[in-house]
Amino acid sequence: MTVLRLVTNEFQRRLDRMFPAFFNAPKHDHYRDFGYPTDLKFDDLYRIYLRNGVAHAAVEKTIDKTWQDKPFLQEAERDGSQGTIEKETKLEKEIRLRFDDLRVWMHLSEADRRSMVGRYAGVILRLADGKRFSEPVDTVPGGIDGVVELVPVWEGQLQVSEWDNDETSEAYGQPKMYQFNEAAVGKTTNPRAFNVHPDRVIIWSRDGTIHGRSSLEPGYNDLIDMEKIKGAGGEGFWKNAKSAPVLEVDKEANIRDMAKVMGVPETEIADRMNEQVADWQKGFDQLLMLQGMQAKTLGVTLPSPEHFWAAPLQSFAASMRIPIKILIGMQTGERASTEDAQEWAQTNMSRRTGQVIPNIMTLVNRLERFGILPERDWHLDWTDLTETSMGEKIERTVKMADVNQKMKDSGEFVFTPEEIRAAADYEPLSDADKYRDEDEDRDVITPPAREPTEE
Repeated sequence: MTVLRLVTNEFQRRLDRMFPAFFNAPKHDHYRDFGYPTDLKFDDLYRIYLRNGVAHAAVEKTIDKTWQDKPFLQEAERDGSQGTIEKETKLEKEIRLRFDDLRVWMHLSEADRRSMVGRYAGVILRLADGKRFSEPVDTVPGGIDGVVELVPVWEGQLQVSEWDNDETSEAYGQPKMYQFNEAAVGKTTNPRAFNVHPDRVIIWSRDGTIHGRSSLEPGYNDLIDMEKIKGAGGEGFWKNAKSAPVLEVDKEANIRDMAKVMGVPETEIADRMNEQVADWQKGFDQLLMLQGMQAKTLGVTLPSPEHFWAAPLQSFAASMRIPIKILIGMQTGERASTEDAQEWAQTNMSRRTGQVIPNIMTLVNRLERFGILPERDWHLDWTDLTETSMGEKIERTVKMADVNQKMKDSGEFVFTPEEIRAAADYEPLSDADKYRDEDEDRDVITPPAREPTEE
């Protein structure tokens, strides 16, 4: 038996070395030990977005920065070189006015917000084609007026109900039908529920599919840690302020006399004491009457939560690629704040270029296919987020003018007036403006001489 046990142990050790991942259990299961969910569902992400201030701030600040102004849809890209300003065409004006009426950019920014919380979001198109949501779209009459409404929806409200499994189909592996249930997320007075064809749905995500990833997922464990620290700190301070007493019975105390004074049987004295302590805990100004007992409190020693809070906060900010000073609104220095603002602008500019604009152009291409928009080389004109502010531009022109002032004794100017105006994004003066200014400088209007009056 001993020899057999030795052989078995040696065989097991060899298998452990050959297949360590299979036979050796991990030393720690961090998700189980620290209370992290193994699989995140939409409800988990949606709940923490609503109830956690840091998560909510991260999403809202990202959306506010990305959509700090509205884009303009142009029929073709225009460079605007040499200080020229291109006028919008008649079609561009019609689109701009119709989009303003439908609040298109507001609804798309809302879809962008919801896509950060879930793996994806959706934009359901209501079109004036006289068909049901479950039917495909052919051609929509009426031009830009063919768009009736854009409905942004959460991931939890829009699920795939049928897939295209035909290997000969061009849409193989793509959703064939969606199920929309408005009551699945939030509270609505008159919830809508219907099947919707993919032609009428714009999926808003990083790659334009439902297989995206929530922006809150990488830092979700950090948010849980912050919830623990904040909750434990609040509960600890409350218990220190109003904690349950520990009753110490004196060895000379007579339980029978105590029960008689309280007017209860001896068997119910513990319940009566619990009631008395409960009444005492209901308010800070209550009186606790004891006989033959001493009430003591157990103090909770709380370390400063600042350092414990900082670690998960920094980790979560890194997962969202947002500077901590911007995330929580802390300003510690002008230089640091300026660098953080520049980095934050570059991050959102990259996000706008790589994710938001492609999703918008998917909508534009869909409207082209439906005949709502004519076929053009459509272009989105959007203000650069990394562009310097007007105050910084004026400061630059002041420095350029100071350099010219210091160089005037040499008879040469480093910067021309046109270059100084260009530094502030001002157009060069036209020849007519220059001549007018010169004429105004030469013409000096003098009042007529006053004739002497007779006395």
